[in-house]
Amino acid sequence: MSDLNWLPREDGVKNHYLWDKEHFSTEAPGVIFEKKPVVDPGGKPVEDLYTAWITLNNPNQYNSYTTEMVKGVIAGFQRASADTSVVAAIFTGAGDKAFCTGGNTAEYAEYYSKRPNEYGLYMDLFNAMVDSILTCKKPTICRVNGMRVGGGQEIGMATDITLSSDLAIFGQAGARHGSAPDGGSTDFLPWMLPMELAMWNSVSCELWSAYKMSRLGLITKCFPVLKENNQWICNPSVITDRYVDGGQLVYGEFKTGEEARAAKDKIKSISADFDLLDTEINRVVWTFTNLFPGCVIKTIEGIRLKKKFYWDQAKVINRHWLAANMNGEAFLGFNAFNTKKLTGKDTIDFIEFRRRQIKAEAFDSEFMAAVMAGPKA
Repeated sequence: MSDLNWLPREDGVKNHYLWDKEHFSTEAPGVIFEKKPVVDPGGKPVEDLYTAWITLNNPNQYNSYTTEMVKGVIAGFQRASADTSVVAAIFTGAGDKAFCTGGNTAEYAEYYSKRPNEYGLYMDLFNAMVDSILTCKKPTICRVNGMRVGGGQEIGMATDITLSSDLAIFGQAGARHGSAPDGGSTDFLPWMLPMELAMWNSVSCELWSAYKMSRLGLITKCFPVLKENNQWICNPSVITDRYVDGGQLVYGEFKTGEEARAAKDKIKSISADFDLLDTEINRVVWTFTNLFPGCVIKTIEGIRLKKKFYWDQAKVINRHWLAANMNGEAFLGFNAFNTKKLTGKDTIDFIEFRRRQIKAEAFDSEFMAAVMAGPKA
């Protein structure tokens, strides 16, 4: 945006923004805030009406959010909420690999682990980030351009509608890497999925395809982003035929073996094209544009209220547990992930961990060293 867009208005209309542009940056890692014109069905920009794009810009680390980026998301949704010219807020990630994979693991491992009070302060910001999405006075759309995992899944579920690339994958990572998905998943998933599927998705750390998530109703729609011979093709790594194998519905499940390897090679050979995804975003925004804005947000907040109710019940309690956990399992989990280039493993030795717990061994430096992977041979 031009700097002129940040100047105080001269038409007597008050400025309700809490921040200027200090929390936004086009430099990675950062958050980009950009206003784009609403377009009509013919592709023509509509004068005076915009979408607010809030983009996580850390593609080299799969758009994981740093502390400063969390502030940028809060500022972005507050600005979108307070800008009357904005019809809807679009939340997305830079590049074509990830929407967001959660908190920045390097920052967690190198700064926040063993500093529970500091992590508690960070979680205050994280909670404010989720609140800023849930209280935005505009419809919010998550544009999933790749992985939506861990905390990325949680902040994505805080939005009203999810439109996704069919290459995207969804899931949690907490119990595998030293945390619990208490940044929204334990609140939102039981509201959005059947209870047992919510349970398994949260605990197992399995990654599910966009097609599976669409079938289960967690996301609104997914769209092909690959073209072959000028024709759109579905994600080749996913079973997209609707059939039952031995009584198990496999639509949306990932292929395995040689089929999976061939699909991976094919995906690498084709550049992603998000035209269908962005066309649908424009269509949804156009629908919002042609409705009474007050009626739209009242309707949306009536639905959000259910998600927000469960989120508000536990967010402060979870904040305290997550902070305290930085002295325990999180210290091991985040540091294991952060040193995977040196060790070749991104997790601890869970079997050894459990054996030492059986013996009631103290959780000291010797215990920690015993369960962490050593340097690669």
